Amino acid sequence: MEHTIKSALISVFYKDGLEPIVKALHDLNVTIYTTGGTQKFIEDLGIPCVAAESITGYPSILGGRVKTLHPTVFGGILGKRTDEQHIAEMQQYQIPTVDLVIVDLYPFEETVATTTDEAAIIEKIDIGGPSMIRAAAKNHAHVAVVAHKQHYAALLYLLQTQKGITTLEQRRALAAKAFDVVAHYDVAISKYFSEYPAAQFVESIGFPTPLRYGENPHQQATFYGNLQQLFTQLNGKELSYNNLVDVDAAVQLISEFNEGMPLPVFAIIKHTNVCGIAARATISEAWNAALAGDPESAFGGVLVANATIDLATANAINEIFFEVLIAPSYDDDAQSILKSKKNRILLQMDVNRVQLPNEQYKSLLNGVLVQAGDEGNYAEWKEVGGRTCTDAEKMDLTFANIVCKHLKSNAIALVKDMQLIGKGCGQTSRIDALRHALEKAAQFKFDLNGAVLASDAFFPFNDCVQMAHSAGIQAFIQPGGSIRDKDSIDYAVTHQLAMVLTGTRHFRH
Repeated sequence: MEHTIKSALISVFYKDGLEPIVKALHDLNVTIYTTGGTQKFIEDLGIPCVAAESITGYPSILGGRVKTLHPTVFGGILGKRTDEQHIAEMQQYQIPTVDLVIVDLYPFEETVATTTDEAAIIEKIDIGGPSMIRAAAKNHAHVAVVAHKQHYAALLYLLQTQKGITTLEQRRALAAKAFDVVAHYDVAISKYFSEYPAAQFVESIGFPTPLRYGENPHQQATFYGNLQQLFTQLNGKELSYNNLVDVDAAVQLISEFNEGMPLPVFAIIKHTNVCGIAARATISEAWNAALAGDPESAFGGVLVANATIDLATANAINEIFFEVLIAPSYDDDAQSILKSKKNRILLQMDVNRVQLPNEQYKSLLNGVLVQAGDEGNYAEWKEVGGRTCTDAEKMDLTFANIVCKHLKSNAIALVKDMQLIGKGCGQTSRIDALRHALEKAAQFKFDLNGAVLASDAFFPFNDCVQMAHSAGIQAFIQPGGSIRDKDSIDYAVTHQLAMVLTGTRHFRH
């Protein structure tokens, strides 16, 4: 059903992008009803408009809190044009029809992000705006609605190409967008007031980006979120679903080294697991050491660094195939080398500006699991072995525990001189994870004498400590918490091994 726009109600906080729409409506002889600052904006354009208070009989009151909350306004929006009773009542009470509603919302999220002044935040909870938007969207059979400046271009196109005529399909599409805007706004307010745990799981994230496919080619997928807040993409194709999963793992890992790490760190991620990582005096040396940890698994991985990529590093990286490289900056000559492959994704990330969510959630069964993020490295540093660890061992143990935190459970990380030299992850028993870690170290001919071991959870038996000790490992870090902790501790004491209990488990499923 087509409908011609003869009247419009415009009341917006943001005026940018509004001028061409107002002029187009004026050219179509549309009567414009408006309020406050929007009225002044339109009048300054030399375009006539009607103040809402002139049809309601009431001025804006309570410091602007009540402007449009009136039966005349809502009757004009909600009245059915095909209902005789509605038509009669609108005539009886002199309610003018409204065919187009252009209303945006007070900047609640922006205010929350820029101040802790609760009074200022509360004032940015819009009341009339959402009500008018919902009313217009409900009555989309007769009324078109635009609730965000991002939708101005679509409206302007309709006004210019269809001379103010809209179809039911077009109005329904605008209504769907409007309900999305209001729903997102309500979620933001709810999350501001909610205490953990909330009575309902509510989340609203905009900026949808359709992906080529999901985890596998037969799965559809969309990413919701504004990646431009995190990265500048310097080169390459669009990020895929699997790229994004690994990029998240890479960012989570490298964020652990943004503070308190005096050395450049380079890491290689494959299927969300760390397969190579090292800290060295230069970023080039860190890359070489990270790659040496498992050069086979590095193929097709996601690379991440916490320091500028220079020419020497770029030349070295350029020798292997990888999907994504993330770094805080790139030297110009390094960038030229790395851009030689058109599909290679280069992301520039300001590691000090990145703020990761402090909540994690996933859908499962018929609901959603929500948990706080796994923050920190250890809750305590409790030496329980046969000797105190050396300064060098403490550095390696601290490093190893972070690495192990970013491996799938059950997980074991072997580290020597701030380099991952063996890892076992995703195993159904801890002893199997250790076997894998030892096999990896042996495969690439690492000497385990003087290496340290991190475990993401406690040792249920002392078999892991025995096996690792036999391979040359002299220092261990684990959370503790087993009813048989004493078995592993006694072995460490008897054999003069260093062992640290952290009190923090780092399971990752």
